Amino acid sequence: MTRASAGEPGADDGDSVVYDLAAECTADDVEHGQAYLAEINGIVDYGVFVDLSDSVSGLVHESVLEGTYGVGDELVVELEAVRDNGDMAFEPADVGDDYAVDAVAHDYSLTGTDRLEATIGDQIHLEGEVVQVKQTAGPTIFHVADEYGVVPCAAFEEAGVRAFPTVEVGDVVRVTGTPEHREGSVQIEVDGLSKLEGEDAEDARERLAEALEARAEPHDVEPLIDWPAFEKLRPNLQEVAKLLRRTVLEGRPIRVRHHADGDGMCAAVPVQIALQRFIAEVHEDENAPRHLIKRLPAKAPFYEMEDATRDLNFALEDREKHGQQLPLLLMLDNGSTAEDVPAYETLSHYDIPIAVVDHHHPDPEAVEDLLDAHVNPYLHDEDYRITTGMLCVELARMIDPDITDELRHVPAVAGLSDRSKADAMGDYLELANEVGYDEERLQDLSEALDYAAFWLRYNSGDQLIQDLLQIDSNDEERHRELVSFLADRARDDVDVQLDAAMPHLEHEDLDNGAHLYRIDVENYAHRFTYPAPGKTTGEIHDRKIEETGDPVITVGYGPDFAVLRSDGVRLDIPQMVTELEEEIPGGGVSGGGHLVVGSIKFVKGKREEVIDALVDKMEDAEIDEALSSAAPIDD
Repeated sequence: MTRASAGEPGADDGDSVVYDLAAECTADDVEHGQAYLAEINGIVDYGVFVDLSDSVSGLVHESVLEGTYGVGDELVVELEAVRDNGDMAFEPADVGDDYAVDAVAHDYSLTGTDRLEATIGDQIHLEGEVVQVKQTAGPTIFHVADEYGVVPCAAFEEAGVRAFPTVEVGDVVRVTGTPEHREGSVQIEVDGLSKLEGEDAEDARERLAEALEARAEPHDVEPLIDWPAFEKLRPNLQEVAKLLRRTVLEGRPIRVRHHADGDGMCAAVPVQIALQRFIAEVHEDENAPRHLIKRLPAKAPFYEMEDATRDLNFALEDREKHGQQLPLLLMLDNGSTAEDVPAYETLSHYDIPIAVVDHHHPDPEAVEDLLDAHVNPYLHDEDYRITTGMLCVELARMIDPDITDELRHVPAVAGLSDRSKADAMGDYLELANEVGYDEERLQDLSEALDYAAFWLRYNSGDQLIQDLLQIDSNDEERHRELVSFLADRARDDVDVQLDAAMPHLEHEDLDNGAHLYRIDVENYAHRFTYPAPGKTTGEIHDRKIEETGDPVITVGYGPDFAVLRSDGVRLDIPQMVTELEEEIPGGGVSGGGHLVVGSIKFVKGKREEVIDALVDKMEDAEIDEALSSAAPIDD
């Protein structure tokens, strides 16, 4: 046992010492020949029963007692004997009237969550931080995180009644209980739970923080290909990987918002699966991966207020209903622009960290103060040709390197989906070919992903997308048949759409030598079906590039929007949008995207003025035959 002097007067003058056991002390803390402070809890004909702690009690026989006693009286006793059956007998201790009291704390042998399987059925002690408190119809479930993982601890007061009501998320606690198997997971059945205070709490927090810092470190993996441009972004990706691993270790949920296109899914799905596997490694609860990470597609290439308010509402409901912490938001293939700011400012009123991995042209001054981490090639003098999918494959490997073999083809799919002209595309295509994905198969997969994303709309379609990408999915035959079917359907639907739209295409030769094609996709294309206006514009653009071999700009417009594609013309769409905002008062102009690929919104009554001004800017742009579009239109 550990004794701590209570500082009673006379302790240094040779007075007797009486030890006061802490509530959690056990029989192992009681020694022969020592005096202990006890409380009488029962009186019978043959003596009195005394408590020295919550679990240490025994009998003082009437033959050694003098005087009369009542329940609740204090009595100083010492151990007389321990019976064969474990019962303890005490007798009054001769300490006189003047004595010092020393508090005795229990010496705990702590068991980590990494050793629970070996202690099934045995009582153990565990220290950690409460990361979730969930009240069920039966027990209260405290999820406690120590140096090694997170374990659910079930404490029962009575059905549906909150046990240990003063213990909240963020408290450091000591749990005494018995590990048991429950529905395929390990759960601790709680005998006692106490909140650590003062120095004990500080020591525990320091120990937990050191362990968490070490375990949050991402894996040091070599990139799939040798690519100098990527090396500039690698340290930032490592920071995001560490942030995500730390978030899992802290028991905080993660919500992944991503652009609902091929590159966005090639970015989000590998990270989702890597995090699910790390969550399963950290948490004893087999349902944790399902509850702690959700992938949420977004149609817009920025974080819309509709999505932000919906995400915030669900997060607050989960905190109220399930005792969860508020989530970390991970934005992939969007999130870098001024259009994201209103949504971010909404979340800033709550404890919701935000990390962004994107390759759209950023507005760093607008977003940086609102983000906890930001990875974007433009921040390192690179551009959109490094797609988000390429970056996130490496991010997923930093979280869980065992996923590597399942991802070797994914960067090539991401690049083809976004029409990347990056120097590394040849290496990525070769890497994919080594694992059985030739370029035709990769193109089919890109088309199939885009087609599936359109019909899934706001649904993540986890299993379907995993089957298409063949990540965490082993049915090769189904994968090939599914990709072929969806790719064929996509191409057929594109043909139907273009058969209707092409006769209405308007053409003019710009003074700078470029061809300009315009199409009213609201009136001269099928609505609410595949392909969407952005994809329709992109398909027309690609056909005109192939047909003319010259610099081409294509504009698809509706009542209050326009989508733009350019090859061979040096455009800067984000800059053009900024200029139009100033030049057309009341136009409500907004938008952006990549330099030569983007979208613009405006008020309906200003459509003609906005598009005319846009064409004037395109006509003033320089011709650059080395410049080509590198991504699909953002719908």
